[in-house]
Amino acid sequence: MAEEKPGEEFLPLAEIEIDRVEATGQGFRLSGTGPDSGEYRLDMHLDVPVDRRTRAVLSELLAQTEWRIWRRARTPLNPKFPRQLGTKERSSKA
Repeated sequence: MAEEKPGEEFLPLAEIEIDRVEATGQGFRLSGTGPDSGEYRLDMHLDVPVDRRTRAVLSELLAQTEWRIWRRARTPLNPKFPRQLGTKERSSKA
């Protein structure tokens, strides 16, 4: 996946390669694995109705995607680990 960082104030949370897509009532459930071997699940809700054919096409397209999730926050997710992925603090302690 091409490196396109949204800005210094954003921290990377996960990079996920989608392995499976399931249609749900109003959207899709995407499942995949990250470089940390963790299993991830993303639930996507659509506010518009989608017919069966469009749902099949969207499922196929989504199955070919990779997702990078960034977070901008004033406080870290877990105070014990202030920056989760590929940060200067972690690499300088190694």
